[in-house]
Amino acid sequence: MSPDPRRPQKGLSLLELPCDYVLLDLETTGLDPKNDCIIEIGAVRVACHETVDRFSSLVRPPVPISSFITALTGISNSMVQDAAPIEVVLPAFMDFVGSSVVIGHNVNFDINFLYENCLRLFGHGFPNDFVDTLRLSRKLYPQERHHRLCDMEARFHLHNEQAHRALSDVILTKECYDAMRRDMELRGLDPADLRSSLKAGYGRSPFLPD
Repeated sequence: MSPDPRRPQKGLSLLELPCDYVLLDLETTGLDPKNDCIIEIGAVRVACHETVDRFSSLVRPPVPISSFITALTGISNSMVQDAAPIEVVLPAFMDFVGSSVVIGHNVNFDINFLYENCLRLFGHGFPNDFVDTLRLSRKLYPQERHHRLCDMEARFHLHNEQAHRALSDVILTKECYDAMRRDMELRGLDPADLRSSLKAGYGRSPFLPD
């Protein structure tokens, strides 16, 4: 995918299946990366498809968390009152990520929040290339109407311990990514097929009913 002209120091969206990567998820106070705040970061480092390290931190925002966000995520103002601010959490997280390819579900949302916070704190964007499991799902299963993380959870018969909490969503996303990767192997597909938009005729997914 072409670079984002609004964020020139942003990495590229890849249709690849890396075996070494960092998988991440954020919880935020809203949808606007320029004006809303990160309240939780969760991530796992993966080497040869195996989780080798984890990062998880609440973040104290400079504004109160709304009742809507608390109802959605379970993260309350009292939970973050003793947490470190983003000025402390983000440098530690960036050390954890390094130059790794990043994976996440609808990860463009998370990347944009990281980009704007990196720009404000460090004077540069977030240059890591990334793989979006939402995009992978749409390519692999075009016959499916929905590709939310909860839809993939049901499709692959998985279970999310704490939906809309960063680390739990990360763990579920990795399981979904691994399931799609195995499905591609069974169907004899590779990333080149993804990049050619997976034309009809490659066979049915074993995860779908007959």
